[in-house]
Amino acid sequence: MRTRTSGWKILLTACLLAGTWFFLPAASPAGSSHDLPVKDTVTMVDLGAKSCVPCKMMEPILKELTAEYQGRAAIVFIDVWQERDMARRFGIQAIPTQIFYDRHGKEVYRHTGFFPKQDIKKWIDRLLEQS
Repeated sequence: MRTRTSGWKILLTACLLAGTWFFLPAASPAGSSHDLPVKDTVTMVDLGAKSCVPCKMMEPILKELTAEYQGRAAIVFIDVWQERDMARRFGIQAIPTQIFYDRHGKEVYRHTGFFPKQDIKKWIDRLLEQS
């Protein structure tokens, strides 16, 4: 019998192998997803896919966070099917994966799976307070 955890792992892996994605190709305020994390800026990078159910659930959250943190933090989505090299660069094993960076570009936290808005805000706010 499968556990609930193994079921999620299977679902997330299936999403990674699916095929179509959401959002526009990733672009950071610096102009390219290759400029990540954004220099001197708290950054959250979300790597996901359009056909992945948890990723679809993240889409409106990311849009809201982008508006709420405009000018204070960078919220960046990367379409790993369009930018497969970025999936390798970030060591992505399942999607969605959110990676949080402080202003100095240091990775401070990584989460895999759906991540509620309030939990994301706690991490971003904590990083903004440290700056």
